[in-house]
This record gives sequence, structure tokens and C-alpha cells, in this order.
Amino acid sequence: MIKAILVFNNYGKPRLSKFYHFYPEDMQQQIIRETFQLVSKRDENVCNFLEGGSLIGGSDYKLIYRHYATLYFVFCVDSSESELGILDLIQVFVETLDKCFENVCELDLIFHVDRVHHILNELVMGGMVLETNMSEITNRIEEQIKIEKQEAGISAAPARAVSAMKSINIPQQIKDMKLPDLPNMSSLKF
Repeated sequence: MIKAILVFNNYGKPRLSKFYHFYPEDMQQQIIRETFQLVSKRDENVCNFLEGGSLIGGSDYKLIYRHYATLYFVFCVDSSESELGILDLIQVFVETLDKCFENVCELDLIFHVDRVHHILNELVMGGMVLETNMSEITNRIEEQIKIEKQEAGISAAPARAVSAMKSINIPQQIKDMKLPDLPNMSSLKF
């Protein structure tokens, strides 16, 4: 089972953190710092698995990570998870981000947190792997974007109506209104 998913930059700044077990906020920050210290000091040519830190569960848990450009993607898992399976899951996650953001970078994770969490939730929910097929995940993301655009149109309708009404100068239009000539009432007999 996956205990946590952490993404941080080369300086240890967290860009995404998802914990599947409850930890108080200060403990989460300590876990992120400890994980960064463990992962960042490793050479590039060593394996991408190591024992979990003392805060995340010690030897019962493993840290499985990949380093891409300026970001570390770290999955904290228990001993029941396959290391190679999790490495593949990290690859699917990164490739899906890359496909959705067209050459993903650190700023995409910062400015599109909601979409990144949506992608992550398509992959993993409650610490369990749900989907690893990238085309299925991207189809769900595209459907979500389509729904968001439809809802944006509906929710923006009242604002567009108000701005349209403001642009109409109703008092002036009443003054400029030409009424048809009324028939002469004196010629009518009662």
C-alpha cells in the first residue's frame, strides 16, 4: 500500500504532497524534510529504492523515487508493493503530466495544483493503485476539462448578463424612443 506521494524540487521545496495516512501538519513537514535529505544525497547511478526514514515507518517502508530535471517524485510504500511496479507507476504519472501539460515543468505543478491532484487521483486513491493505462487517464482528464469549461460557461452567464445590462443606457433609450402618431380622438363619436 502507498503511504505517501511526495514531489519536491532540487532545493527541497514541496510541490505536491499526498499522505494516505493521517499525520499532523508539523509531522508531514518533518517527513518531507527527512525524505528530501535521504533522497537528494544519493548518487545518480545508484538504485532508486531505499528504506523509509525513521518518521515514515523505518525499515517496514520503502522510498521509491525518480529524479527528473528539477523534481524528485517519491512514493513511500510498505513492503507489499513491488519496487519495479512503483517505478513504472511513477513513469506513468510523469508521462501523463507531460501529456496533459505538454512538456511539464515545476511551474505546472505550482499553478495547476487542482489538475495535478486530479491526475494523481486517477492513478492512486486511498493508497491503492487504480489505473496505470495512460490513455484511460488522459481520457478522464479531458472529460473533466470539458465539464469544467461547460460549467464555466453556465456560471459566467449571470456576470455576462449584468455587464450587458450596464452597457445599455436605458434612460437615454427611453428619451430617444419614437412613438407612433395616435389617431385623432376628436373624430370618433360615442
